Amino acid sequence: MPDDAPTADAIRIEGLRFAWPGHPPVLSIDGFTLARSEKLFLRGPSGSGKSTLLGLIAGVLTPQAGRIEVLGHDLTALGAAGRDRIRADHLGVIFQMFNLVPYLSVTGNVTLPLLFSPARRKAAGADAEEEARRLLGRLGLTDPKLLERRVSDLSVGQQQRVAAARALMGGPEIVIADEPTSALDADARDRFIELLSEEASRTGAALLFVSHDASLARLFDRAVDLSEINKAGVTA
Repeated sequence: MPDDAPTADAIRIEGLRFAWPGHPPVLSIDGFTLARSEKLFLRGPSGSGKSTLLGLIAGVLTPQAGRIEVLGHDLTALGAAGRDRIRADHLGVIFQMFNLVPYLSVTGNVTLPLLFSPARRKAAGADAEEEARRLLGRLGLTDPKLLERRVSDLSVGQQQRVAAARALMGGPEIVIADEPTSALDADARDRFIELLSEEASRTGAALLFVSHDASLARLFDRAVDLSEINKAGVTA
C-alpha cells in the first residue's frame, strides 16, 4: 500500500519483532490493529513491553523485523526525520513520565506541539492559548494564575492533566496514553478517561489507552490483553 493511500486503520502492525541489544525478544506480535476513531484499551502488567510497543508506534524505536503502519505510513520504511514528522503531525502522546518542560508555564507546555507541526498549529486555530485554556478547563485546571505557573510547581495529578491537554492540542488523529491515570483516585480517573474519550470523539481521533488496570476496559470500545498477542517468551 502506498504511504499516501487511504486506510481504514489508524495503526496496523504485522510480524513485529523487537529485542534490546544483548537480550531476548521483548515483543513478537504477528498482528495488531487500531481502527480510525476507535477507542482501544491495551492491558498488560509492568514489564510486559507496553511502553516499548508505544515507543515503536511513535517511531522513537525501530523493530528488528516487521511492519508498523501509522495512518497508512510505513514507519519501518522511513528514516528518523520522517518518523519524527509523522509523530509531530499526527500523534498526541501522554507519556508515563509526562515529559513536560519544567521551566515552561502550564500554557506553554500545552501549546508546545504547535511549534513543531504547522498542521496542528492550523487545526488549533488563530488563538492557540485560548484552545489550550479550553482543554485545561475540560480537565479541571481553570485558575488563570495556575496556568501561568511553571509545571514543576504543580502536583503530580495536575502535571498528568497538563500532559493530557498537550497531547490533545491541535487535534491529532491518534492519541496514545501510557498509564495516564496512575496519580488519580478512582472517581477522578473515570472522569479523566471520559473527558479524554469525549475530546478524541470531538475530532475523530483514535485513542490507544495503555494500563495494567483491567477494570478500565469497560470504558472503551474494545480491549486487548498484550499477553494474548505477544508471543515473546511463550513456548508451545
